[in-house]
Amino acid sequence: METTFSYKLESFEGPLDLLLQLIAKNKLDIYDIQLTVLIDQYLEQIDLMQQDTTDIASEFLEMASRLIYLKTAKLLPKHEEYEQLKDEFVGELIEYQTCRKIAELLAQQTDGFDKFVKGPSKVELPKTYELVHPKETLFDAYISAVGRGQRRLPPNTDAFAKIVAKKIVSVSTKIVYVMRNLITRGPQKLARLYHSAKSRSELVATFLAVLELCKANRVHINGDGNDAEIKIIKERK
Repeated sequence: METTFSYKLESFEGPLDLLLQLIAKNKLDIYDIQLTVLIDQYLEQIDLMQQDTTDIASEFLEMASRLIYLKTAKLLPKHEEYEQLKDEFVGELIEYQTCRKIAELLAQQTDGFDKFVKGPSKVELPKTYELVHPKETLFDAYISAVGRGQRRLPPNTDAFAKIVAKKIVSVSTKIVYVMRNLITRGPQKLARLYHSAKSRSELVATFLAVLELCKANRVHINGDGNDAEIKIIKERK
C-alpha cells in the first residue's frame, strides 16, 4: 500500500531550502533519502507555486529539470550515472543543511549581526608636525622635491639651441653662388666650390645646387673624386 504524505510548507529561500523543509516535514533520512518521494513532492510544490503566482524564480525551475533528469536516469539499465548524480545531489543538500545550522548558531550567539555595528568616530588630527629629523634627511627630501618640480618644467632652450638656432641655407642662393663663381672664374675643380662653406647646412645646400644645375643641363662635371672639374655648358646658337 502506497503511503501518502500530507504537508504544509512555510516560506523558504531557494530550491535547496524547499527540499530541506520537505525532508523535515516528512521525516525523511537525508543520508538514505527516498529520492522518488522527494522529487514527486518537489514537483507538486512547483505546480502549486505556478497556480498561486506566475512569477517563479528560475533557480526553482532549474532544480525541477535537474530532478526530473535524475528520476529518468534511474530508469536506465545501468545505474552508474544515477548513483553519481544522486551522490552529488545528496552532498549539496548535506552541505546546505550544515551551513544553515552554523548560521542559526551564530545568530543565537550574537543576537543578530547588527549588534556590533559602530558608526565612525570623529578623530581630531594634529595640525602641528611634531616629529624631529636629522638635517641631512630634510635636505635630501628638499632636493628630491625640487628635482621632481624641475622635471615638470619645460626643457631648457639651450639644449636645442644648436638645432633650432642654426641658419638654414637655401638651395636657390647656392645655385646663384655656383653660377656666379663659374662665370667669373671659369671651369674649376668641383671641390673648390665647397671651400667657402662654413657649416654642414651650407655644404649640403651647395651639393644640392650642383645636382639641380646638372639636372637642368646648365653645368657639366668631368672626372672623379678630387680631380672632378665643373664647367658651364654653353648654349648652342
